[in-house]
Amino acid sequence: MHLSEITHPNQLHGLSIRQLQQIARQIRDKHLQTVATSGGHLGPGLGVVELTLGLYQTLDLDRDKVIWDVGHQAYPHKLLTGRYNDFHTLRQKDGVAGYLKRCESKFDHFGAGHASTSISAALGMALAGELKGEKFKSVAVIGDGALTGGMALEAINHAGHLPKTKLLVVLNDNEMSISPNVGAIPRYLNKMRLSAPVQFIKDNFEEQFKQIPFVGESLSPELGRIKEGMKRLAVPKVGAVFEELGFTYIGPVDGHNLEELIATFKQAHEMTGPVLVHVITVKGKGYEIAELDQVGYHAQSPFNLTTGKAIPSSKPKPPAYAKVFSHTLVKLAEQNPKIVGITAAMATGTGLDKLQAKLPNQYIDVGIAEQHAVTLAAAMASEGMRPVAAIYSTFLQRAYDQIIHDVCIQNLPVFFCLDRAGIVGADGPTHQGMYDIAYLRCIPNMVMMAPKDEAELQRMVVTGVNHTSGPIAMRYPRGNGYGVPLMEEGWEPLEIGKGEILRNGDDVLIIGYGTMVYPSMQVAEILSEHGIEATVINARFVKPLDTELILPLAKQIGRVVTLEEGCVMGGFGSAVAEALLDADVVVPIKRIGVPDELVDHATPDESKAELGLTSRQIAETVMTAFFQKQTSSQVLSAEC
Repeated sequence: MHLSEITHPNQLHGLSIRQLQQIARQIRDKHLQTVATSGGHLGPGLGVVELTLGLYQTLDLDRDKVIWDVGHQAYPHKLLTGRYNDFHTLRQKDGVAGYLKRCESKFDHFGAGHASTSISAALGMALAGELKGEKFKSVAVIGDGALTGGMALEAINHAGHLPKTKLLVVLNDNEMSISPNVGAIPRYLNKMRLSAPVQFIKDNFEEQFKQIPFVGESLSPELGRIKEGMKRLAVPKVGAVFEELGFTYIGPVDGHNLEELIATFKQAHEMTGPVLVHVITVKGKGYEIAELDQVGYHAQSPFNLTTGKAIPSSKPKPPAYAKVFSHTLVKLAEQNPKIVGITAAMATGTGLDKLQAKLPNQYIDVGIAEQHAVTLAAAMASEGMRPVAAIYSTFLQRAYDQIIHDVCIQNLPVFFCLDRAGIVGADGPTHQGMYDIAYLRCIPNMVMMAPKDEAELQRMVVTGVNHTSGPIAMRYPRGNGYGVPLMEEGWEPLEIGKGEILRNGDDVLIIGYGTMVYPSMQVAEILSEHGIEATVINARFVKPLDTELILPLAKQIGRVVTLEEGCVMGGFGSAVAEALLDADVVVPIKRIGVPDELVDHATPDESKAELGLTSRQIAETVMTAFFQKQTSSQVLSAEC
């Protein structure tokens, strides 16, 4: 059977180990060819090919449910559930999503782009099945990295107190430091533990002792301790923790041995209550370059399969915002030992790996634990340190209570650096940084800013580090800057709450924030071609807003347009509208940004075009809103 013929995972039933191994090779080939061509997550999916095949051969996927944590490890799942022929469209507009989406396939039972949610979801489905009187297996596949997330531990804590609820957690462990636990002895102990005789002795242990004349009853108080002692002899140390939490622990299991996986999963399905199967896998398995560089090949832009090297751009690109941020922060940290960079398992993505390499004592990685990261930063700030929490906009959402409760209420000087703010592209709705302006600006004591380009970002890094009177946040986009000149040192901080005028005109006031400042200038040029002259402001700050600059100009010009790369509801435009209303400046205002809809996966340019956020589309929107008669007469005169 060829992989392309599989449209339903139940077609794996009855296939031999040899046939499954052939399909495994085909999955890896398709996976590698697709990601090499269009980019995407590489290492996670390559590591779970056999795990996926072994698990799916033991389940009835018309009935049973598998929840994949995060979803970037689920590319083999997608290839086995009818998406082979469309897989070449991975992460492209209107193509196969990079994460799981319930609307994409009936086999995507729960969508996720953020880690650590799978056990909660699988447990919720198991409990729903019990309440409805339905019988199906509920399985969560979670990586060891995601297990650091507090939510996963909360779900384990809950499940451990439900001894009759059938839940299988598959721990996909690809952390190399665990490898010493994989070997003949743990595997032998595991086989013993799963064998029928051992299960019989374990299940009937107490009853057998009671049958011993003159002995059984007298040993009753000690039976519990004896049973626990026997269990610990048969369970590796890592498993004892899960056993204490109420799970039956099985493992470690070789995650690339199909026979062992299938036998283990079959046994696990027969057990009552929550079970955890500990599977050891190799991230990037089957592609040696990815195996040797598991961090670098977690995800890749298009690359050469033979060399593993990225396909170079046709023309040189300016430095990425994250690179400029990290370079500037390292320079400042070298001069100020109180600066500490904090990341939640995203050192490379945020650029803090540069700080780790240069100043390891001023770098902290807390794992996938954004809530902990924020409260940790708050406590460090309370002790006079200068914590810089570099967290993606989408991931900072997970620590909202800590931002309010631990940082803002106590007015502690934590510097939040929100990477990937705005439209991020191929990762889709779970990763779009749309909401940070709205969800942060409503919190008292928070200062918020966004740079128009990479040079202004340097000054804002200095501004954030120097701001000691309370919390401050800076948002900046994914991708490259504009190529403006950068400085190596001597950066001046910005005055808090002050914007700047970039262009003067009497017909309309355009106020841009962050990534929409340069488009604001382009819009002004297009309007000028139609005889409409605009004043353009780089707001720099959404909180506090520069009302001293904005209000008089709004009153004088009489037409206001706000531009932002974030949700319109409650965003930057709303802040300007509120300021105008509060000052009784009643003028027409057009807020332009991301409407009240989810932005799907596509390139940023494709998304902006679909949302009406290209410079020419914005200019047309402005003309339609304020100058329809004027532009219509110009068109008529041109036609005459």
